[in-house]
Order: sequence, then C-alpha cells, then structure tokens
Amino acid sequence: MWLQQRLKGLPGLLSSSWARRVLVVLLLFLIFYWYLSPDRIFKFTSFFRESGGTAGVCLQTDINRWSTQVDRGEGIMSTPQMKLSVPFVTGNGHVLVDVDSNKLWVTLSSQPGSAPVHLTEYSPIVRWQIAGKRSEAQAKMLWYRKGSVLSSRCILLDTSQSSRDCVIIREEHIAHRSRPNVYIQRVHINNPTDKAISVEVSVESPSFRGVAEKVDDKEFMMSTGKVLTEKKETVLMAVGTKRLSTRFQVPAKSEHTENIVSVIHTSEPVEPMQTDDTFSKLRDDVKREMVELLRAKLEDLVQEHQQAWADLFISGIEIRKITDAHTPSSRTVNTTLYYILSSSTAPLLESSLSTEERDKLEASLNYADHCFSGHATMHAENLWPERVSGAASLLQLVNLWTLTLQKRACKALVSAGAHGMMQAVTLSFGGLQFTENHLQFQAEPSVLHNSYSLRGLRYHRDRISLSVVADADGRPSLHVSVKPQDEEKPVKLYACEAGCINEPVELTSEPRGHVIPVLVTQPLTPLLYISTDLRHLQDLRHTLHVKAILAHDEHMAKQDPGLPFLFWFSVASLVALFHLFLFKLIYNEYCGPGAKPLFRSKYEDDI
Repeated sequence: MWLQQRLKGLPGLLSSSWARRVLVVLLLFLIFYWYLSPDRIFKFTSFFRESGGTAGVCLQTDINRWSTQVDRGEGIMSTPQMKLSVPFVTGNGHVLVDVDSNKLWVTLSSQPGSAPVHLTEYSPIVRWQIAGKRSEAQAKMLWYRKGSVLSSRCILLDTSQSSRDCVIIREEHIAHRSRPNVYIQRVHINNPTDKAISVEVSVESPSFRGVAEKVDDKEFMMSTGKVLTEKKETVLMAVGTKRLSTRFQVPAKSEHTENIVSVIHTSEPVEPMQTDDTFSKLRDDVKREMVELLRAKLEDLVQEHQQAWADLFISGIEIRKITDAHTPSSRTVNTTLYYILSSSTAPLLESSLSTEERDKLEASLNYADHCFSGHATMHAENLWPERVSGAASLLQLVNLWTLTLQKRACKALVSAGAHGMMQAVTLSFGGLQFTENHLQFQAEPSVLHNSYSLRGLRYHRDRISLSVVADADGRPSLHVSVKPQDEEKPVKLYACEAGCINEPVELTSEPRGHVIPVLVTQPLTPLLYISTDLRHLQDLRHTLHVKAILAHDEHMAKQDPGLPFLFWFSVASLVALFHLFLFKLIYNEYCGPGAKPLFRSKYEDDI
C-alpha cells in the first residue's frame, strides 16, 4: 500500500520544476558515465587485471628505470599494456639470438654483405622457473645504444599477497659486438619474500649432444650438432657454455646472480667423411676461447661490448619533426638501423683483423666511391617498415637493404661491415652522394618540410653533420658542421649552396653549424656541395649552367600554383549568373508588368 501511494504521488512530484531539473541532471550524469566508462573507468579498473594483477604493479615499478632510455629514443619497450610487434634480437653479424622464440641464427662466412644466415635447432637462452608461481608479468626492452635486450619478470607466489613480495628476475642478452662467437646471458634474481624459493633451470636443445668438459680448473658444457642449410648442405656447430645445476635455491631476503657465457663456432659446409675431423677442430676452438673468457672479468667483457656499439652509433639519423605521413618515425628509423647493425659483421672491431686488412677497410670508409646514387630512401616504405613480424622478416629486410646499397654504388661501404652499412644507410636517407671531388646533397626540395639530422658522416677522416631545420613557416635551412678527427693535421672543408653563387664558406665544429640557405636551381641541381678543394667549388659556379636560382618558397610556389584556371573560371561564372538572376528578380518585382509603384500619392490614399 505504501509503495502504491508513493507511485500515485510521483506525477505530482514531477510537476515541480525543481524535481524536473534534478531528474535532468541525473540523466545527463548517467549518459556521461555510460560513454566514459568503456574507455576510462572500465579501463582504469581493469588495468591490474590486464597487466597481471599484483604482479603487474610490481612490473610497472621495476621497469620505470627504462623510461629515460625510451624517452630519449635509445630503445623501445614492450609491456603487457603496450605489446610491440617487433622482434627482440641481439646479434653481431655472426650470430643472431631471437629472445622471443629462443632461436639461434648463424652465419657461415665472415664476408660482410654476402653471407647467408641459417636457423639452427640450438636454443641459447637458459630458462628459469620458480616453484609455487601464482601469476607473472613480463616486459622487454630493446636497447639500441648498448646492443642488448633487457627483460624483467615479476612473479607472485602462492604465499604472497603484496606487490612488494614479488620475485623479480632481470635478464640481459648480449651477442658480443667485438667477439663474434660470444653470447652472454646475465641473470639477477631478487627474492624479497620471507621464505626461500626454488629455481628450476632448463635448456631446450634436444638435437644437440652435450658433454662436460674440463680444461685446467675451468669446467663447462660442450654441445655439438648439425645445421641443415637451404641447399641441403650440412654445417657443423659446437657450443661451449657454463655448466649449471638443474635446481638451486635463493634464500629469503636475498639475491642471486648468474652470468652465462657461451662460445659458438660453426664450420663451412662439409662432406660426411670430414665430420669427425671438423668436429674435433671446432671443439678445440671452443675450448681455447672458453678458457680465455672464463678467466676474464665479465664487467670488462660487457664494457668492451658497449663501447663497440657506441662507436657504431657515432654516425646515424635523428628525426626531429615530421609533417607528413610518408616519412618514417624516429622509432622506425632507430629500430631499422639496429636490425641492420645486428645482422652485419664489424671486422674493424675484431682483434683478429690484420693491419693490412684494417688499413684497407679504413680506406673504404674514408672514400665512399659514388655512394649513394639515385633518389633518397627516406620515403621508401619497404625499407623503413613500421612492423617486422619476426627474425626471418628482419633478415629479409637486411638483405633488401644490402642489395639496394650495392646497386647504388655503395659496394665499398658494404664490404666494410657494420661501420660501412651505417654510413651508406645514412647517406641514402638524405640523398647524399660522394663524387670524385665533393660530397653533394641532392634531396628533393619538396621533402624539406621535415626536420632531421644526419650525423657522423666520414669525409677524409673527418666527421660531417648535416641538419635540415624547418622554421615555424615551413622554410628550411641547412646546418652543416665538421668534427676534425686529426687535431694535429686538420683538413679544411668548404661548402656552398645550390649554384654556388656565393663564395664558399669554411665549415667549423660549432654545434649549431654553419647555416646555409636552401636555394633551388632550374634545372634542378644539388642543394649543397662540400669539398676540401676550395678552387673546385669556385669553379662549379661557372660549370653548372643553370637558368635561374630561386629561394625554396618561390620554387614551391611555382611547383604548386594553386587550383587550376578552370576551377576559378567556373566559380566566377556561377557568381556572375547568380547576380544576374538576382537582378532579374528585382527588376521584375519593381519594373516589370504588373509591378507595384514604389510610392503612393496622397490622392490614392484618400480614395
């Protein structure tokens, strides 16, 4: 009865303006809540479930230390909330380790730019499992400048409730840059709980036979196996790695560290009768290198590796501002460069290189022949893919880059290994080309609305940096600087703009560089010339034979004069017809047959 009386009184309640206002406000609130909840409220409440619950909170706290590198463009990170479809690999041109799938790829030849890569059945990564695991969250980072893959696993045990009680396993995977046969896996396990944890160790290489080896006081595992190539040829492989127990414990409130060094040696394709002798030689090579590495300090090995990668990244490409959808992003450029370097040998970094071979490679880097000929690769989407599905696609991408560079007069740089590949790719990105007497910048004027920098280009032992900087109005300018490598015998470098109409300027090492305006000639010629020969640049002014030299904005205005004449003629015709039609209406209203007079006389009003 009470409810029935209240329902009967509801129409009277709604007759009040105050009650109607409250009802409208309530309905608006419910509508806004409904629209916002799928993207914000539900997403916020399900954050912990998607990221692994309590383990996800622990993971987020642990990987905050990677944020600085990612923000600076020195790496990319994959988390449960932001999974990247790119392979996380570490390599040095001889071996390539796919961390995602625990696969090993090997190269049979040390010749840069021509060696095929083969997938093996050996799994180089040691796996760690914690007994009593309830949930787990994992993240990885690809660290360009260090040439390694970092991973973090946060594991919540059955006996734990808080994120502070998560067991953290941090790993770093390194294919040593200057030691082509070495792979290092660094592991750090942190147990913050009140109980000891049991860790199970597993290695997944069933087709490889492993035996314990001992040389002097050093003990390790020796695994041997075969690799079948695409041509059905047999390649032998021997791997030496640290011997581990299958299970160990980490006490409560303590940490455990493991550093696993592996040595990987492969043979050329062999005949069946050569198998035993080849295996014997491979085992001897592995033993010799394993003993040397086990006696060395691991930190020294890691420092050596990181310094080698830093040396490679003296050159490179930096994307500062993109104004179109066809230019690759900074992340895409850095990731592609990393993949190219990881799949390229670096003979200049290897201690086994003879003095004569080193001088020859240095000469190839200092004189790049006519690399890079043709149009710039900046907008070649197949060379700068946003997504790479796996290690196989990665290797296909590197092969495409190698073929492109070799066909564009960059064979000498490709043969110099990773250092030469970095130089060639950087030259190709901006459309820079070496000639017999100068380095020329022949980019299309229409693409200079993007801001980017090409750094560390080698020219007669010096390092040139070129930046394209577009101002707020889109007008570009070129900033050029040089960093001398030989302080005792510095070489002067000069530069002039398109047409060389002004006197060439001497380049300096100022960080901002010398500002050179962008001029465009008719017919089109390079936008910039750099040379050690001042007289050569002065002579170019008389040998280019151009008809006109325009500023960049004038050239673009001529290239894009606006809408066609037919469009404007149609608009003008429609406007004229509309006014004629309007005039006709007004004329018929006041001057046509039956039109009413504009003014009435007083006599007509009286009648």
